[in-house]
Amino acid sequence: MRLHVFGSSLVSTYWNGAATYYRGIYKHLHALGHAITFAEPDIYGRQQHRDAEDVSRFAETRVYRGRAELDAELRRAEDADFAVLHSGVGADDAYLAARLAAHRRAVYWDVDAPATLAAIGERADHYLRPLLPRFAHVLTYGGGPPVVQAFLALGTRNCTPVYNGFDPETHFPVAAEPAWRCDLVFVGHRLPDREARVEEFLFRAARRAPSRRFLLAGAGWETAALPPNVRYGGHAPSHLHNVINSSARLVLNVDRESMARCGYSPPTRIFEAAGAGAAVITDAWRGIEEFFAPGEEILLARGGDDVAAALARPDAELRALGARMRARAAAAHTYAQRAAQVHAALGMSETAREAA
Repeated sequence: MRLHVFGSSLVSTYWNGAATYYRGIYKHLHALGHAITFAEPDIYGRQQHRDAEDVSRFAETRVYRGRAELDAELRRAEDADFAVLHSGVGADDAYLAARLAAHRRAVYWDVDAPATLAAIGERADHYLRPLLPRFAHVLTYGGGPPVVQAFLALGTRNCTPVYNGFDPETHFPVAAEPAWRCDLVFVGHRLPDREARVEEFLFRAARRAPSRRFLLAGAGWETAALPPNVRYGGHAPSHLHNVINSSARLVLNVDRESMARCGYSPPTRIFEAAGAGAAVITDAWRGIEEFFAPGEEILLARGGDDVAAALARPDAELRALGARMRARAAAAHTYAQRAAQVHAALGMSETAREAA
């Protein structure tokens, strides 16, 4: 089938953590026989910070600038078998939703369902309220049963979580590099509902373990007050993620507040680190055991003290933890498996539409 997709960016992870997810899913949907066109706006400097390998192997990317070029792209989407709208495009979101909801087979794919549902709950006139029942299917980046129930309560016909995953072709162990060596690394953009949690899980841990070396990478942290043993590495383009994860004794995951509260929301960094065979410690949230076994494949932390304590574990123990996590990811959480879920959901939506 021909999929015409509108999303934030396929070619850049700059202020766009969903890019890895998009690449993994659409690469494997292409392998299943789908033709992918991915349309994205030229905003936030993403086109100036491209970090994707050759995505033309599995998708045609189209960049639009302004409403006139967007309208031309929407006209092209009319002939597609499915029009797919991702949340958080970043420009003309309400306009895009209204236009694409009228497509004969439209899919709304939310990559930040907790934030979307919170926004809808706060505003009775939110633009998505009347549009969601018109989409053939809602897919979500995460959220599990609570998110599915919330979308169904809003009149959604079908809702399926499609979680992040692991692509062994792009995420794998590499040799450590001295420039990135550290005891613990966190890679994530500076966002309002994450900052206090980074303060607790990273900065508090650094203060509790002053002899350890910590690395913070991601956009927006330039003005943050860092403990003296935390080094800021700037924005980390995707081609550096393997070496960063492979050069740290321990990789930290910190979910944003809304995602942690909702649960069932493993971000891309967990699976990227798993692919590199890194040992991972994450803030604890509901549903993590559905993906990795706590204590056996991943470590859980209730706060910065737990993170600091985990750094005292022997290197061999951490390496074994990372190896078990990588094996679990390869067996149960590949993007090939996630794409098969989407393929099945699209087939179900197509059948239901034809029956109607």
